Amino acid sequence: MRYLIVSLLFINSLFAYEFYAKLEPVNSYAIKSSVSGKVLFVNDEIEGKEANNSKIIEIDSYVDRIDLKQSKIKLKAISEMLEIEEKNYNRMLKVSSKSGFEKDSQKLKAINYRTTKADIEVKIANLEDSIKNKLLKEKNRYIYNIAVEEGDYVNPGTLLYEAKDLSKGKLEIYVPIDDIETIKSKDIYINGKKSDLKLNKIYEVADSKHISSYKVEIVIPSPKVFSRLVKIEFK
Repeated sequence: MRYLIVSLLFINSLFAYEFYAKLEPVNSYAIKSSVSGKVLFVNDEIEGKEANNSKIIEIDSYVDRIDLKQSKIKLKAISEMLEIEEKNYNRMLKVSSKSGFEKDSQKLKAINYRTTKADIEVKIANLEDSIKNKLLKEKNRYIYNIAVEEGDYVNPGTLLYEAKDLSKGKLEIYVPIDDIETIKSKDIYINGKKSDLKLNKIYEVADSKHISSYKVEIVIPSPKVFSRLVKIEFK
């Protein structure tokens, strides 16, 4: 009788694999500042809720906007000056009485204006990018944690807030390497109920903590509740 029980347990272990995992959002994001500046606005009311094209944080961009306006004025002026100098150079090429030195000098003027124009264009692009990155909005992510307050001064790399994608959930388990091929062909049961779920990812490099296992990810569409413990079986 004792041997029969042992045999039944052994047979059951060959056909069922049981794991537990906490259901987490499919993706989590740590939003860090890419610019420096004073925090002018923090939407505290959105913390713990899903955004709906919501403004989350605004960083002061007043000086950037003035600089951008003046830089565009400079760009227009430099462009006009470049056009004049290039026309003068092209005219000079047709005048045989002008020396090579005079022609080269005129060419250098045009080149200098062209270089200045390129520098201003780069500056404008950087200012536009900086202004854009000082107004942070979220379309539909869940705002998990806001890490700054109004009046704070932030630098590049400062954590601003954390957000999560609640459209899907994921379960991560660690399966012994020798069992990976076996579970691929089995059905997945969630809390005792058969599902049509499939393995989403198998990280085929042994985990640093679970040195004899591969991390396996299962994605669950539109879960109602997160952070609950889930029983996963492969049968």
